[in-house]
Amino acid sequence: MSSKFNSRDSYAGGQEETRRDAALSGTPDGGERVQLSAEEIAAVLAESYFGGKVVTGDEDSGREDSFHTEETLTAEKEREARRRQRVQEMRRRKKRQEQLRRLMLPGIVAAVVFVILAGLGIGGLVRKLGKKNPLPPKETSVFEMAEDSSAESEMAEDSSADSTLNEDDPNGGADKKITYAGMNIAGCYVNSDVADTIAEELALADTLIVRTLGGRSLEPRLEASTDEGTALPGSEVVSENVVFIDVEAGRILGQRGAQSRIPPASMTKILTVLVAAEHITDPDDTFEITQDIVDYSFVNRCSNAGFEVGEKVTINDLFYGTVLPSGGEAAVALAVYVSGSQEAFVELMNEKLEELGISATTHFTNCVGIYDDDHYSTVYDMAVILKAAYDNSYCREVLGVRTYKTSVTEQHPEGIDLSNLFLRRIEDRDTHGEVLCAKTGYVDQSGNCAASLGIGNDGKRYICVTAHANDTWSCIRDHVALYQQFLPE
Repeated sequence: MSSKFNSRDSYAGGQEETRRDAALSGTPDGGERVQLSAEEIAAVLAESYFGGKVVTGDEDSGREDSFHTEETLTAEKEREARRRQRVQEMRRRKKRQEQLRRLMLPGIVAAVVFVILAGLGIGGLVRKLGKKNPLPPKETSVFEMAEDSSAESEMAEDSSADSTLNEDDPNGGADKKITYAGMNIAGCYVNSDVADTIAEELALADTLIVRTLGGRSLEPRLEASTDEGTALPGSEVVSENVVFIDVEAGRILGQRGAQSRIPPASMTKILTVLVAAEHITDPDDTFEITQDIVDYSFVNRCSNAGFEVGEKVTINDLFYGTVLPSGGEAAVALAVYVSGSQEAFVELMNEKLEELGISATTHFTNCVGIYDDDHYSTVYDMAVILKAAYDNSYCREVLGVRTYKTSVTEQHPEGIDLSNLFLRRIEDRDTHGEVLCAKTGYVDQSGNCAASLGIGNDGKRYICVTAHANDTWSCIRDHVALYQQFLPE
C-alpha cells in the first residue's frame, strides 16, 4: 500500500500541497504568477474536494432521473393503495347495506305489530276505565264512536254490564257516553313527540341506504332441475350446448350439454352490467375514455360502441354501449369507473358468482368476454346470471332496449345510434310469446352464442341459452325453434 510517509518518516505530500497551493495562488512553486485555464482550476478543485473525480452534468441528470423514477414508483404505489382501499370500502359498504336490509324489515314489522297490539290493549282499557269513571262533562273529549251496527251492539252490552252505575239516571246513562278525541295508540299519534322521533329515525336510516341502480332485488336466484319431462332439443337446433328453462316452475324443459364448460364470450357482459349497477348510484355521472381503454379493446379485437379517447361519456351511455353493440371499451370503462381497474372489478364479478351459487362451475378473468383458459361458464350458469340481471330493474331495461342514442359529446355532436340486433331480428318471428331481453357473444372457441329471456302466451317467463352455433342467423333460428318447441301456442 502506498503511503505519504517515506522511509525516514517524513511527509511526502508536502511538495504536492505546495504545488496545489501555488496553483490556487496563481504562481508555480511560488515563482512568477501564471494564468491557469478553467479546466486546470476545475481539476485542482476536484482533487481537493472530490478525490480527483469531477462531477459532470450527465451524472447530475442520472441522479435526477433516478429521483424521478423513484417518485413515479411511489406515486404508482399510492394510487394502487387508494384503489385497493376504495374496493375494500365498497365491499364494507355493501355488507353494511345487506345487514341494514336484513334488520330493517323485521324491525319495522315487529314495531307495527307491537303498536297494534299495544293500541288494542290500551284502547280497551281506556274504554273500560272511562265507563266506570266518567269524566266531568267539561273535561270529556270528543271521540266520535262508530255508528255501524257492531259498535252500537258493543255499546249496548257495555251499558247493560254497567247498569248499576246508572240506576239514579232516568235516561239509564244514555247521555253519558264517554268519547275520546285523537286517541293515543301506544303513545304514538300524529304530531306527537313519539311520532316525530320515529320520523327522525326513519329519515336517518334512509340516508344510510345507498340506492344503487335498479335497487336490490328480493327475488330468489334461479334454481332449475331436470325431470321426466325434460326433452332433447329438436333436430333443427344446431347449437351444441342448449338449455331451456321454465323460470316460475324451476324446470329444465330442454337441454343438451347444459352443464358442459364453454367460453361465455360476450355473454360475460350480462354479469358486467349487473355488478356495475349494484355499485353505481348516479347514471348521469360522466367518465372520460382513456387511451389505455381504447388500446385494450383494439388489441383484443373487441367490438366497440364507438367512444373515442378523451370523450366524456355518461354512465348511462356506458351501460347501453356495453350491451347493445357489445362494446369492449364501454365494458372496461364501467369496470374502471366502479373499481379503479378491470382486475379489481373482476374480483367483484367472481364474488357475485359465489352469491349466485355457481362459482364452482363459472369463473371470469375479464369483464369483456375475451377468451382465456380460466374464463369459463356453462349455458345453465348463464341462465342463472341472466335471471339475476333481469330481476334488477335497471339492467332489465338495458337488456331489453332495441335501439338507443348516446348523449351529445364534443366528439359526437349528434350522439351514436346503438342497436340490439338480436332482439330486432327475432321480434318479427313467432316465438309463441315475446322475447324481452337478450345478449349475444362470439369467440372462435365458443362460436355464436346467446342468452335470452321471453314471456310466453301463457304469461310465464322462460330463459333460453345456446352456444356453439355456426353463425349469427343459426343462433337466432335456434332460439326461435326452442321457444316454439317448449312454449304453448
